[in-house]
Amino acid sequence: MKLGFRSKIYLGMFSLLLLLGIVILSLVSRIMTESLLEENRDRGISMGVNLAARMIEPMLAMDFLRMKTFIDQTARLSDDIFYTFVLDADNNPLVHTFKGGFPIDLKAANSVSNLRKFSIRLLDTGDQLIYDYAVPIFIGKDRLGTVRLGLLRTKVRKAIHRIMLSVFLSTVFVILIAGIIGTVFARTVTRRIKILHESAEQALRGNLDIHTAPLLKKNCWDIMQCNKKECPAYGNLHQRCWYTAGTLCPTCVEGEYAKKIISCQKCPVYRKCTGDEIQSFAESFDTMTQSLKIHLLEQQNAEKILEEQRQLLQTILDVIPDFVSLQDRHSVYRSVNKAFCKIVGKSEDEIIGKTDFGLFTRKQAQIYQKEDLEILKTCKPLIKESKLAGPKDTKWLHVVKIPVLEADGKVGGILCSGRDITELKQVQDHLSHSQKMEAVGQLTAGIAHEINTPLGIILGYAQLLLEDIPPDSQVHDDLTMIEKHTRICRKIVSDLLKFSRYTESSITLLDLNQLIEETISVVEHIFKLDQVAIIRNYDSDLPSVKGDKDKFKQVFINLFGNAHDAIGTDGAIHIKTALDQKNNEVVIYVGDTGSGIASDQIDRIFDPFYTTKPVDKGTGLGLSVTFGIITDHGGRIKVESPPSVANNVFDMAQSTVFIIRFPVAHQ
Repeated sequence: MKLGFRSKIYLGMFSLLLLLGIVILSLVSRIMTESLLEENRDRGISMGVNLAARMIEPMLAMDFLRMKTFIDQTARLSDDIFYTFVLDADNNPLVHTFKGGFPIDLKAANSVSNLRKFSIRLLDTGDQLIYDYAVPIFIGKDRLGTVRLGLLRTKVRKAIHRIMLSVFLSTVFVILIAGIIGTVFARTVTRRIKILHESAEQALRGNLDIHTAPLLKKNCWDIMQCNKKECPAYGNLHQRCWYTAGTLCPTCVEGEYAKKIISCQKCPVYRKCTGDEIQSFAESFDTMTQSLKIHLLEQQNAEKILEEQRQLLQTILDVIPDFVSLQDRHSVYRSVNKAFCKIVGKSEDEIIGKTDFGLFTRKQAQIYQKEDLEILKTCKPLIKESKLAGPKDTKWLHVVKIPVLEADGKVGGILCSGRDITELKQVQDHLSHSQKMEAVGQLTAGIAHEINTPLGIILGYAQLLLEDIPPDSQVHDDLTMIEKHTRICRKIVSDLLKFSRYTESSITLLDLNQLIEETISVVEHIFKLDQVAIIRNYDSDLPSVKGDKDKFKQVFINLFGNAHDAIGTDGAIHIKTALDQKNNEVVIYVGDTGSGIASDQIDRIFDPFYTTKPVDKGTGLGLSVTFGIITDHGGRIKVESPPSVANNVFDMAQSTVFIIRFPVAHQ
């Protein structure tokens, strides 16, 4: 378990005091021991010298009684004097204080030369330690003998122990007092630090309405006797005036803390209210949290505005029909609108963060990558029309790619915008087809008029000759062949004239169900001979359309005839009418079970003179005339072979289906 800051202070403080006490105790004990030993040494030397001086006269007189008296008196001076004896010049004992006899080994235990005033030895008897003092006895330059004095170390040790105990108790007392004082101080410091820590924790949790610094006894308006309630510092109990911008005090400098703090340090409010480092830190912390709160609110407001602007921009981008995308310099998609998602066929989440290689075919992606690299390199926009082949249909797109410049002038990405121009392309194709048909019509009209007259002459002379030639002759057969093919040419010329001739239309309200049924009644008998059935599926609530009845019949005659030719024998022609309420259009489906139309021919079937039939079976003008009539009536026609899932409206499988659309008549 880790120690807290307060525990660390306590542990450090008591460790320091303990170490200090040990050091003091060691030093004091050493000093006191040395002092006591020095004192004991000086005392022993003093008693030895004094006794040696007193022994001179008794030794000269060889007064043993008096010598004995002196050493006994000396032994009684202190209870730590273990023994006293006197040796003569030959180192023989004269008098001593031993009761059991003089120990001979003690004579040589300590000796002193004539050149020294004393000698001290520490003797160990096994039971006790004794300081042995040897002092020579001189009279003049002659040595009479030696005084020996033994002091027990027990007294010194007891004195040292008493002193050590006193020092130890004093040190412990001082440590306790210092610990108590330090604890109070540490508790005060750690309590304030704990408040700061708890405030920091609250700030991390998002609570910035916290106040760490203590309230002041007197505030700036009290000290300065100010009544300017409009001042931002007035009444603010938790934020110091030197941290507050825009204060109205005449001595304050305008601006934030960094600009005004130098002048504030000279203010009496600052000098009276400023505290120690922890208080200053708490005040700074409160100011920081308030500033952070203001900045966060400003940032949240800015983010809210930016989000609203982003949503507004995204809404604008999503509602416009043009598709828009933004790629960075690495061709990674960063933003797209709904139209772009619809073109690609993926959601926004599936597109963002990917490149073209993750959205399109490899071939198409390589083309786009080459274009993007060229734009990034040249910084020039690209405008093009692109054909996008999808799994279901083909789309034409008008695309504009513009380089996006950064602040340093470098290209940071590519903005791509465009729109689906498939319908425009179809209109252009129809317009081109109409213009082509008009030109062909004018050309065929002139040719038909020029050819019709000689054909009439050829046919007339051939018929006249047939009347004069015997029927069983070769010439008759040849003239019959000429007549037959001349009639075929007359039929082709007649079709050309119908195709090129513009006649006034008689516009009326038409019931398409009835009109189709009238047309079927003309051809149904002929179709039944080839086992070709006509299956109807009419919408009973089909609204009327406006148009020329005869031209509409010609449209259906052509469509039914083409279906019959495609089937040959043993098949069915399916007819269905319906209302497209979404587009307010009447839809007619004409399908057959014939051989179908090849994919490379389906785009050309409405072209004049284009046919897949033999030469004597068709001119290639029927569908062109049909296309012109439908277009003139504001309708549309398209063919699918085989039909798509959406247009496979019949129960039986068909090889080809024509879809014709006419606007509903407004009655």
